[in-house]
Amino acid sequence: MKYRIFGRTGEQASEIGVGTWTMGGMWGPREDREAINSMLCALDQGVNFIDTAAVYGDGHSESLIASAFKEAKKRVFVATKVPPKNFQWPARHDVSVSETFPADHIIKSTEQSLRNLRTDCVDLQQLHVWSDSWLATTDWLDAVDMLKKQGKIRFFGVSINDHEPDSALKMVASGRIDAVQVIYNIFDQTPEEALFPLCQKHNVAVIVRVPFDEGSLAGALTPDHQFHKKDWRRHYFTPERLKETCERVDKLKFLVRDEIKTMAQAALKFCLSHPTVSTVIPGMRTKKHVDDNCAVSDGKLLSSEELQELKNHAWFRNFYPVW
Repeated sequence: MKYRIFGRTGEQASEIGVGTWTMGGMWGPREDREAINSMLCALDQGVNFIDTAAVYGDGHSESLIASAFKEAKKRVFVATKVPPKNFQWPARHDVSVSETFPADHIIKSTEQSLRNLRTDCVDLQQLHVWSDSWLATTDWLDAVDMLKKQGKIRFFGVSINDHEPDSALKMVASGRIDAVQVIYNIFDQTPEEALFPLCQKHNVAVIVRVPFDEGSLAGALTPDHQFHKKDWRRHYFTPERLKETCERVDKLKFLVRDEIKTMAQAALKFCLSHPTVSTVIPGMRTKKHVDDNCAVSDGKLLSSEELQELKNHAWFRNFYPVW
């Protein structure tokens, strides 16, 4: 496993981290023992970064992390998130921050996450959505500062709205955050335009989520794939969308060669090929996922020619429902 400096925190983050939304719920049948085993396997392979959120299974994924740490007899860097109080995803830019992240809500959510994680301090606390319009009011920042002074959080960041990387540019430039979490994959390369250069300038860590476009870029879906009734992706990949998506993924198979054995590995290689990226957090519910994903961290990146060709495969769209 290779490691990268996690922005101005100075921490060393594994290039491949663990994303735990799939362990918390909404992705079909849940196998808690398998999820814990996958985290133990990841720790054994050098993964030292795990991302979660209070809303993933109403704290369930946080509790699974605590169980894995207990069995492993060690802890690693954990990032979690405060859900917006109004439970609106994505953030609406015309809604006041007092409706989304009032100070008491940030404190209450953080303290519940600490109980779920069975720890006194979380390494990175994030706001689960963000709008730069909220910078005009700083009550929420007072809560963050208090939590830091109390030793309940070490670092602070924001998770940017789906496919809206420019909605946090002012926040990055403000110097108030240590990290941003953003969608970045072969289809959505827009963070490269403004967000990544600004993060480099201000030494803000970048956590990449959705490297597989919710599964399509892993290369395992087919046009007739049937999603479980409890898998939220049945709304993301409607039949017409799924057909076009699979056709576009098929055109990317040229990336599978030599040490790159699968489309999933190619998708992760793409993310790691940008120097601004600190860590990538694919969902890994099984040990096989862990083995395949961790093998990507070998220091070998995509060539400049491949990266240039992939610009022709960028696909601007937003399939996410409004939660």
